[in-house]
Amino acid sequence: MGRHSLPDGYGAGGADPRARARRRTVAIATVLVLTVAAGTAAAVRGGLLSFGSSCQDHAVRLKIAASPDVAPALRAAADEARRKNITSDGHCLDIHVTARDAYQVTESLLSGRKSDIQAWVPDADLWVRRVTADARATQVTQAGNVASSPVGVAVVPTAAKSLGWPDKTYTWTELAGATLREDRPKLGTADPSRSAAGLLALTRLTGATAKVKDGDTRAAAMAKALSQRTADSDSQVLETLPRDSSGTEQGDPKRNQALILSEQAAFAHNTSADSDQKLDLFYPKDGSPRLDYPFTLVDQPRLSTDESRAALRFMTLLEQPEGTRILQKHGFRIDDEDVSATVVTAAGGRSPQPYEEPAPEPASEKTLQESLGTWTITVQGARITTVVDTSASMSEAVPGSGRSRMDVTKASLLQTLTTFTPDDEIGLWNFSAKLDGDKDYRVLVPTGRLGERGGRDTQRDRLSAAFSALEPVRGGATGLYDTTLAAYKAATASYVKGKFNALVLLTDGVNEDPGSISRSTLLTQLRKLADPRRPVPLIMIAVGPEAHRQEAERIAGATGGSGHQVDSPAQIHSVILKAIMEAGNQS
Repeated sequence: MGRHSLPDGYGAGGADPRARARRRTVAIATVLVLTVAAGTAAAVRGGLLSFGSSCQDHAVRLKIAASPDVAPALRAAADEARRKNITSDGHCLDIHVTARDAYQVTESLLSGRKSDIQAWVPDADLWVRRVTADARATQVTQAGNVASSPVGVAVVPTAAKSLGWPDKTYTWTELAGATLREDRPKLGTADPSRSAAGLLALTRLTGATAKVKDGDTRAAAMAKALSQRTADSDSQVLETLPRDSSGTEQGDPKRNQALILSEQAAFAHNTSADSDQKLDLFYPKDGSPRLDYPFTLVDQPRLSTDESRAALRFMTLLEQPEGTRILQKHGFRIDDEDVSATVVTAAGGRSPQPYEEPAPEPASEKTLQESLGTWTITVQGARITTVVDTSASMSEAVPGSGRSRMDVTKASLLQTLTTFTPDDEIGLWNFSAKLDGDKDYRVLVPTGRLGERGGRDTQRDRLSAAFSALEPVRGGATGLYDTTLAAYKAATASYVKGKFNALVLLTDGVNEDPGSISRSTLLTQLRKLADPRRPVPLIMIAVGPEAHRQEAERIAGATGGSGHQVDSPAQIHSVILKAIMEAGNQS
């Protein structure tokens, strides 16, 4: 649809609420450009609603998918809108809210299929960013934020007391260290690939740990320990707490005495739990990341004028006193600059815990992807063979860097190597044309466990040396097709059950070997080798302007893998981790 004007009725009745800092209405201006006339922008921010108006001949029906924690509050607000006959352009609002985990909605939107919802309220805008980053996904438009909730560590009272609650404060790494030792309370989390709270906490943990000596190894070890106590979702992780205060339950090694939780989740648990099962909440002193509940229009160009205007109307209802009262009643923060002591206390927080500290700067998309990639390979264990193009074109300079494509590629690969644990299996091939007799490729380091020793060196040492020694072959062409087939045959033949198996191939060009198999033959053979029961996705990365993303996508797609293009080899590290994360989630 085209641009839409604001719903009518904003000027009648209702009070003008004070501005609230907790709503990062980063996209309000964008939505206004898309949906409203500039002359009525002030009315939107005022949020004035008409009460008691008569409905016209039919109601505007909206389906909203919401994160399970915020869905009950939105249902209550929708019921209030019906009860008070709140209208949009004279039409009553008939809003149906369905609780759906944000990762499930994200997967659906990424498929690009027509959606059955008109609006979406996930628990964090990281899900919205993931959708908007994919041009093939269903279009979504963030309109503002309806609430927030900080993420901390909730602990059963006996364990909290042993950790010094509430007087003792901790950083994220100190909390993790205090709860991941054998003799201390056990820390659990929801799966970071499915939980925003889990991912945001993991990102804080790994980011802080990476700054110390041997940080990457320590971060991987911490993630490994945490992964042993992971539940599929935020609701399921609460089920891992002791079921009562008995010594049997409290001492059960399968039970978690501490959980990564949002303040709202702790609030919801405590308001329904018996007194001896309530949780105390630690707020890390180096910053509690926030869930920010973005109100998001889904497939906005296809929405009718009435639907778009009604969705915006409902969002403004949530900013009115009645809407904010409902949200606070369900344990959400309305204003991070004026924190409700009632919400904090009910959630298990208390001074001197730093619950009023401002939220840290949100993690970048790159940081989130790297944390998820690290989690995937740490939790599952990896067996990955890396195949690197060493044709002559890899000697060309990367604009603005003063280094060649090969030099930057090597640096990215060495950085990626630090992400893997001693139990992961990594190998290295290189290729050009006629590199080893009639073969276009050479096995430089057979795939093996990084911690395995051979003489004085470990597999990690051998790989580091081999990565560093990679050099372009003078006059070498690109023998892409034969190499890809040979490497994929080897990877599928050596498949290891229980690990994430993959083949990562980097090239800066197209096939230049006139004596090689054809692309159609390559695709046919790859499809025959690919076995869904023993998945080995090919992750093909096209490096530089001469490489072809479409060809990379087509070849990798034949194996169930993914093709990518990077303008600079410096992007290889984050792309590999993102691709591993995506493939790991599908396996």
